[in-house]
Amino acid sequence: MSTGLLAFLSLLPIIAVGVFLVGLRWPASKAMPISYLVAIGLALFIWKVPGVNVAAASINGLVVAGTLLYIIFGAILLLNTLQESGGLRTIRQRFTDITEDRRIQVIIVAWLFGSFIEGSAGFGTPAAVAVPLLVGLGFPAMAAVVAGMVIQSTPVSFGAVGTPMLVGVGTGLSADPSITNNVTELVSFIAAKVALLHMAAGTLIPLFVVALMTRYFGKNKSFTDGIKIWKFALFSSFAMTIPYVIVANVLGPEFPSMIGGLVGLAIVVFAAKKGFLMPPKEEVWDFEEKSKWDPEWNGRLEIRDIVHKSGSMSMFRAWMPYVLVGLLLVLSRLKTFPFLGWLQSWTLAAEDIFGSGITASFQPLYSPGTIFILVSLITFLMHGMNRSAYKRAVKQSAKTMVAASTALVFTVPMVQVFLNSGGGAAGFERMPIELANGIASLAGEYWPVFATFIGGIGAFIAGSNTVSNMMFALFQYDVGAQIGVDPTWIVALQAVGGAAGNMICVHNVVAASAVVGLVGKEGIVIRKTLLPFVYYALLLGALGYSIVWYAEKGLLNLGTFIVALIVMAAVYIIAGNKRRANRLTIPAPPGGKSF
Repeated sequence: MSTGLLAFLSLLPIIAVGVFLVGLRWPASKAMPISYLVAIGLALFIWKVPGVNVAAASINGLVVAGTLLYIIFGAILLLNTLQESGGLRTIRQRFTDITEDRRIQVIIVAWLFGSFIEGSAGFGTPAAVAVPLLVGLGFPAMAAVVAGMVIQSTPVSFGAVGTPMLVGVGTGLSADPSITNNVTELVSFIAAKVALLHMAAGTLIPLFVVALMTRYFGKNKSFTDGIKIWKFALFSSFAMTIPYVIVANVLGPEFPSMIGGLVGLAIVVFAAKKGFLMPPKEEVWDFEEKSKWDPEWNGRLEIRDIVHKSGSMSMFRAWMPYVLVGLLLVLSRLKTFPFLGWLQSWTLAAEDIFGSGITASFQPLYSPGTIFILVSLITFLMHGMNRSAYKRAVKQSAKTMVAASTALVFTVPMVQVFLNSGGGAAGFERMPIELANGIASLAGEYWPVFATFIGGIGAFIAGSNTVSNMMFALFQYDVGAQIGVDPTWIVALQAVGGAAGNMICVHNVVAASAVVGLVGKEGIVIRKTLLPFVYYALLLGALGYSIVWYAEKGLLNLGTFIVALIVMAAVYIIAGNKRRANRLTIPAPPGGKSF
């Protein structure tokens, strides 16, 4: 069978997702079973994978889905506990004290706080923390999910204390015996390049978040309302990415997102309180009243304005649960502390399922879900809650989790069948590798432009930048060597593309939507995050092409041309918005028409 045909067949499960979930807007609970059946059919009848392997991969997928549901339950429980205690009301009030402008709030919570949580825990945890917090602040559920997914880009490569680089890229490259002895130094070298690439594309991510929010969820349905705060958005971007790049070069891949997010959060909150680059009070932007929202924006997560039994709560007590979450995530992930070994020592595992070599495992104590539940219990005591209020929080959280289960029990098994499709009687490589082989055979010297998209497709399918890097890092390295360029840059493009793929990753979208009860609207969310993904992958693919071919082709090459077009488009849009704003503020002449 030809390489091109194998690549096309490998693409069919993804095409099924695109057609039914994104194109026809079917809920994931209906679209993903079709994609799952397509993957099974290909594995059994084309790749000729033994049936026991397909069954084992499906069981592993169910176990992974269960771990995601556990995290979802914990995240919702923490939010509902804060709501029932009155802490959420205090948090809303304190954010309003900083600013009532929703554009500033979304940058602080999603971009900065979300980056810190990503650096601490990764694996979709920012969506489980930042998304429900935004809903608690009064954001439409869909606006919160879209914001939470778009920021799942720049910080992701260094999420979970560097796991996508150390485990993902490191494991992928170590499969080559010639690299094994040097893999740690090589990963640190690549990480510095990854940080620079992310800084280039991440500069516009906060602006993307606010512009998409005002375009899809604002009264005027206008990008312009978001672009008006471009100065503050760029300032917030650099407040995170500059320390992020410094840390990546000085300390390595473990801490860039964590420290970058924390430093950026401190700088931007202080600046916002001082009014630095903030919009004037008369231009504060907010959503329309809830009664005018499109019904598809609303989730099942009900936010109620509950006052603490004492009548008020201090900011310290209200925010302490989130401080504890961040602290416990950091302590449980850093190798310098003994907690990591203790928490990972208890593993529930089903090894070599049906003799397939596939192992399903779950580490309950290491899961972020356990930390969320523990902090929820601490909050119950710290906020002096009564048992009936806590029971309501548990009951409501369980309902939301169950609603998400239908989609995840098909989404994750499909992913596992797709990833475990190698070793069949047909002798083909795994579907992801055959797909990449087909694109590489067509791309030739233009491969750097496509390298980021391959990383993105890997994350889209697998739901993880780490898994995408494990699958494709060595493949990307070899392709770079074959076309005669520095292969470490190609691996760096893989890593940033895999990070960007989290914006459109199906089971991340399903999980984030489930946290706020937005089940069934996953395809609509992906349609809204597709543009920032294409921007991210195309800009960095083009920049990578320009970098690797600079010595041979000079500065004026295809990559530079594409980068220049994207930069000019951004400048034109921002400048055009400024001109429109100026025209609207020109006073009308006496007896004349106003502008």
